[in-house]
Amino acid sequence: MKKCSTDRVRNFVLAGQTGAGKTSLADLILFKGGAVSRQGSVDAGTSVSDFRKEEQERKVSIYSAILNTPWKDGHFFFVDTPGSTDFCGDALNAINATDLLVLVVDAAQGIGPGTIRAWRLARDLHLPRMVFVNGCDRDDADFEGVIEQLKTCCIKKASVAITIPVGQKAKMSGVASVITQADASKSAEAEENHNALIECIADSDEELMMKWMDEGTLSDEDILHGLRKAVLNENIVPVFAGSVAKDLGVNELLDFIADYGPMPTDPVPAKLASGSIDRTSGDAVGYVFKSVNDTFIGQMTYIRVLSGTFKKDMDFTNTSTQGKERMGDLLCIQGKNQEKIEEAGPGEIVAVAKLKNTGMLDVLSTGATDIVYAPVNYPQPVTMYAISAVAKGEDDKLAAALNRMLAEDKTLKMERNAETHETIVCGMGDQQINLLKGRMQNDFKVQVALNTPRVAYRETVKGTGSAEFRHKKQSGGHGQFAEVHMRLEPFQGTAEEEYQFGNEVTGGAIPKNFIPAIEKGVAETRLSGPLSHSKCINFKAVVFFGKYHPVDSSEMAFKIATRGAFRAAMAQAKPELLEPIMSLSIEFPDVYTGTIQGDLNTRRGRILGMEMKDGQQVLTAELPLSEVYTYPTQLTSMTKGCGSFSMKFDRYDPVPSAIAKKIQEAAAKEEEEEE
Repeated sequence: MKKCSTDRVRNFVLAGQTGAGKTSLADLILFKGGAVSRQGSVDAGTSVSDFRKEEQERKVSIYSAILNTPWKDGHFFFVDTPGSTDFCGDALNAINATDLLVLVVDAAQGIGPGTIRAWRLARDLHLPRMVFVNGCDRDDADFEGVIEQLKTCCIKKASVAITIPVGQKAKMSGVASVITQADASKSAEAEENHNALIECIADSDEELMMKWMDEGTLSDEDILHGLRKAVLNENIVPVFAGSVAKDLGVNELLDFIADYGPMPTDPVPAKLASGSIDRTSGDAVGYVFKSVNDTFIGQMTYIRVLSGTFKKDMDFTNTSTQGKERMGDLLCIQGKNQEKIEEAGPGEIVAVAKLKNTGMLDVLSTGATDIVYAPVNYPQPVTMYAISAVAKGEDDKLAAALNRMLAEDKTLKMERNAETHETIVCGMGDQQINLLKGRMQNDFKVQVALNTPRVAYRETVKGTGSAEFRHKKQSGGHGQFAEVHMRLEPFQGTAEEEYQFGNEVTGGAIPKNFIPAIEKGVAETRLSGPLSHSKCINFKAVVFFGKYHPVDSSEMAFKIATRGAFRAAMAQAKPELLEPIMSLSIEFPDVYTGTIQGDLNTRRGRILGMEMKDGQQVLTAELPLSEVYTYPTQLTSMTKGCGSFSMKFDRYDPVPSAIAKKIQEAAAKEEEEEE
């Protein structure tokens, strides 16, 4: 790789919705820059970016790909990211590591969840943004419509077309710039965008603002001088028309990135949670944004160099863990290909094999040890499956494999449900979970089964019930004796206090030293209620009378008696089955509103309200957890991949009687099978 001066290095990320053409654009950039001698193709399975078998089979990006190419007198380091919600973790990591977001938007499909998610993260990070509208040459293209959509996602005046199509749709033959006065004179559309450009540039510079207000315009020299500052300050989001298929408008995009995009020496956007990077100190600092377990090499760590120079055998401090690391061979990455290099400077992206104490999102530094990157705001996983090893005795192997995959993808979560005794794996969608299943078998040699998780129901009481239970047993020597009279009544519990225990025993009917045993008996017995063997909540258990024997009574005897009294009182107190209710925030294009609402009604959902946000409908609803398990797949189907949602637990509600009956029957059948 030929080196160039740091001020000519640019790094950026290609992000956006699936199907917008990011990977095809990446392959074209590599070819046009001279990094490859033959342009890769997604359809032909020759893409430099989508080189993995599963990507070639599905013809869609699953992982982010690290790429680089010379461009004129500089060098581009860029990341092609997946657009699917299922694999958004890689995209968010890359956005957090790079200096510039290039959104690729399909001129016909417009903006989808992948576009909005990338936009919001970049906006929150104050990351400069540019937009490439691909497919402007197609009959169903709507370049102006995309511009209007973009204006609903950001400051209205900030989305400005820098290039516009020459010729409409299938007759498109190129693009025209609107930057200079000469460009503006070519058409009314060019003049309109030129004037919008001037206004944005004037907003970013006080001196230019004064000149614009005095003279009503800016010279070409003023525009070129203020353009880069406007991009860096987010006063403008340049939009470029183009077609990857016909190689139209791509040169204009790349030249603009080279001339006006952020330099690695520009101030780092607000991505640090603590510490600061002193670029004048010479200290080497790098951010780990990707970590992959390679079958042959082992752990591969991908680093964006923030400052200084990285070299082999340098010693670093992991500022996240304060552990020490020694740098191995530096690898320049081009898709699946690796090239050893001697050093890497600011803005460059390198890979290092077999670092011992460094994981994703860590910072490596030869100087300051207090530099910590702000955490990535990952969306909440919404797809849940119970995962188990098919072969007996492979639970430890399964856990080890899961932990390694969780280290690679922060959108994957795993938890052990103590109530249902299941290991639950949570992700962004079925594609991600199915990929996990395939990798378990292929990479880690563990065959797994995926099932719908059991719902952890709750049981409570609607009325008051009293019962007594005597435990008496004589088997030679000391016997066992305890009698407990107990009352159960409703109590509005909380997450911290799910139930209450009360003691109303008087006159020494039960000695005080046995009361803790009764309380412990309640705590243990309530974990398996009479309806579905679920935990009992929202009740108050009161022991109000009992009997004891001075010799045969014991803590164990009172625990056993408490168990019987609790169950008998529960049967008298009108027991009721409760189910978890989730609060959902569902985001989708307005055209799907009726379909979404109708589907929620069939799932026993309750719609609470709607609002517009970034041009999307956001519907708030409540839905039983049992209905949520299949909702991600259904939402994807209903919205053609343009819908997404987040959720959180809200409360427990009574289960409808017909459904409760089925749950009880299933629990009884399971108990019989276990016996």
